[in-house]
Amino acid sequence: MTCRVLLVDDDPAIREALGQSLELEGLEPVLAGSYVAAKDWLTPDFDGVVVTDIRMPGRDGFFLLDHARTVDPDLPVILLTGEGDIPMAVKAMGMGAFDFLEKPCGPRPFLAVVTKALKSRALVLENRRLARVVEKGDAAERMLFGQSVMARELRAQVRQIAHAGTDALISGERGSGTSKVAEVIHLLSERAARPFVKQPSGLLDADGLGRALEAAEGGTLYLDEVGRLAADVQAALLGHIEAGLNLRILAGTTKALDEEVAAGRLQEDLFYHFDVMAVRIPSLRERSEDIPILFRHFVAQACEQANLPQPEIGQQVIAGLMAQDWPGNARALMNAAMRFAMRLSDAVDDKGQGLAEQMAQVERSLLIAALQRHEGRAGETALELQLPRKTFYDKLARHGLRAEDFRTT
Repeated sequence: MTCRVLLVDDDPAIREALGQSLELEGLEPVLAGSYVAAKDWLTPDFDGVVVTDIRMPGRDGFFLLDHARTVDPDLPVILLTGEGDIPMAVKAMGMGAFDFLEKPCGPRPFLAVVTKALKSRALVLENRRLARVVEKGDAAERMLFGQSVMARELRAQVRQIAHAGTDALISGERGSGTSKVAEVIHLLSERAARPFVKQPSGLLDADGLGRALEAAEGGTLYLDEVGRLAADVQAALLGHIEAGLNLRILAGTTKALDEEVAAGRLQEDLFYHFDVMAVRIPSLRERSEDIPILFRHFVAQACEQANLPQPEIGQQVIAGLMAQDWPGNARALMNAAMRFAMRLSDAVDDKGQGLAEQMAQVERSLLIAALQRHEGRAGETALELQLPRKTFYDKLARHGLRAEDFRTT
C-alpha cells in the first residue's frame, strides 16, 4: 500500500501535530504550508494522498482540490474544515473530494480516513500498472527473441530481476544487447512509467553522474560499461547508493568485473553491490539455433525502416549465417541483415548504380537505423558504430543527415 501523505495547512502547529500522528502510524508525511509549496508534488503517479485545509491565504484548499482533480481525477483529496466550513466541505465532496474532517481532529478519525484514502490510491495505481503491462504485453517476449533453451532462460531471469526491484548487473560480450536487456527489465518493473536513462560510463564525471541520477529519478538508470567509471565517479556513485536513491541502477559490462577489481580498476564494494543480482547474456555462438529467427527479424526491421520490400531468405543464406562465429553477436547480425536487405534492393531497383553508389546507400541506411535506435543521441550512435566522433559527424554531413532530426523529445 502507498504510504505518502501530502499535508497542506498554513498553521505550523496543526501541520506538525498531524505529521507526527502519521509518522507514529508508519506513514510518510510531506508537509507544506501553502498551495505553492504543495503543487509540485501533484503528478499523475504521485503515490499517496492529499490532506489540505480549506481556508489558507492566497490559493485555498478549493483551488488545490481543483488542481489535483485536473492533474489526476483519481487522486484522493481530504479536506480539513473549520466549524463554519462544513456546508462548503459537503459541496466540495460533490466536486470530487474524497472526504472531509472537522478541526480540531483527533488522531483516530484522522488516521482512519487517511488509511482508507491510501488503500483507494494503492488500488488505482496497481490497476494502472497492470493495464500498462497488458497494453505493452510481455516486453521480454517482444524484445528478446529466440526459442533456444538459453533464450528462454534469459527471459525468465530478466523477469525475475525486474520483479525483484533491486540494482543488478548485466554482463555479455560486446554487441550482445546489454542495453536492450536493461530496457526490458525497466519495462517489466514497477518503474515502467518513469524514465529509462542510458548513460555510457567511459567519459562520465561526478557532475555528469549527478545529472544522470536526477534525470532517472523514480525510474531506471543504465550505466553502460560500469567498469570504465573513473575512480572518483565510482566513489561518488557508492556515496549516492549508500545515501539512498529513488531509482534503480542497472550496470552493464562486457568485461569480467572480478578481474577489474583484482587489477585495481574497480572498487570491490561497487562490484559486490551490483553482483548480488546478475544476469549473463549468452553469445550467439552458444545459442546458434536462434540465429535464423534473429536474422529474419532484423531483415524485416531493416526493410520497414528503409521502406523496402521483404526479401526471401533462402536456406543457402541461413547456412552461411550458421557457419559464422559472430564475435559481434546480435549487433553484428543486425548490421548483416541491413546489408542483406540493401543489396537485394540494389539488385532489383538500382542496377545502374556502381559499387561506390551502392556502398554509400548501404552506409546511409546503417547510419539512419543506428540514429533511430538511439533517438538521435550522437555519442551513443557513434559508440555503437565504433566510429571516432569526428568521423561520425563527417559521415552525417556527407549523407545530409543531422542527429537532432532523429530526437523524439
